[in-house]
Amino acid sequence: MKWSTLTSLALVARANAFLRFSCSQLVTERLDPLVNPGVPQSPHLHQVHLHQNAFNTTMDPRNDLPTMASCTSCTFSEDFSNYWTAVLYFRARNGSYKRIPQMGNHYLEQANGGITVYYIPPYDGKTKVTAFKPGFRMLVGDVNTRTKKNTPEARQMSFRCYDKGWKGEKDSTPPGGGTDTRELPNKVCTGGIRAHNYFPTCWDGKSLDSPDHKSHVAFPSSGTFESGGPCPSTHPVKLPQILFEVMWNTTEFNDKNLWPEDGSQPFVYSYGDAVGYGHHADYVFGWKGDSLQKAMDANCGVSCPQLKTQATQNANRCVQQPKVKEQIDGWLDSLPGGVQVT
Repeated sequence: MKWSTLTSLALVARANAFLRFSCSQLVTERLDPLVNPGVPQSPHLHQVHLHQNAFNTTMDPRNDLPTMASCTSCTFSEDFSNYWTAVLYFRARNGSYKRIPQMGNHYLEQANGGITVYYIPPYDGKTKVTAFKPGFRMLVGDVNTRTKKNTPEARQMSFRCYDKGWKGEKDSTPPGGGTDTRELPNKVCTGGIRAHNYFPTCWDGKSLDSPDHKSHVAFPSSGTFESGGPCPSTHPVKLPQILFEVMWNTTEFNDKNLWPEDGSQPFVYSYGDAVGYGHHADYVFGWKGDSLQKAMDANCGVSCPQLKTQATQNANRCVQQPKVKEQIDGWLDSLPGGVQVT
């Protein structure tokens, strides 16, 4: 059984015991204050979700994000974290590129594209987790990976190909269905492609960050978070499991006459990855006060009375103008920043 399929079954089993919410798209631009702090143009394009004004070239971990942001693009109005991932493009047979639009996830279709975020407490419904602390940040995935690996981290990245319709058509694959792969699907996904990122769930209890943005966190030393696997002694503090889901609306490119003549997989990430193994995601914590800890202690579900919410229409209005001025839409001769496909 594939990793993401196993996780999906576990999520279905405890559908009322995890936070699941949408964050509309805040801005799409070449900035990365985590990996490339202070750099006015990061190497590749990102899509960013969450709070306005506080996302910048540099984000000082000492700053209190909720006090800096003027709005949040997420359902829960006490969440001022930042979530970002790379952008997906279609590469046509003539070599030109076009950005893939996003669409809302199932039951969250009113959101303006963006991302679906999960905060998942332990699946036994009893074990407690420690919420992230102000200034905490991490990333999962390796932008340079182009081959399939069988590491705990590599198994956290996957894609779901929706083979039929979407949004309730009569012949639609159910929301939890579709085909899962570790690489970008090499066939037409008539209902779109969903990308998944699962973050580490163990923390050393001391460092809010590390030079590689990974060493202060870890995966269970045996088993999985879903099976209640223990944390390693070096990282004894159990964290909530964070999951990002991004829905890519590839339906505009279902005509295989647009695909490369040899029928090869036509989608490529903004960092030049045409296989998907380098898929990665970044996280900067920014929940207000102890709101996330309260939600985790209460085993909050999709509906969480411990948290304040806002209308999706208000979340959609939280946008930010890009600081890096360049063309990212329409048919392009190359990926933004001149990134080469590797």
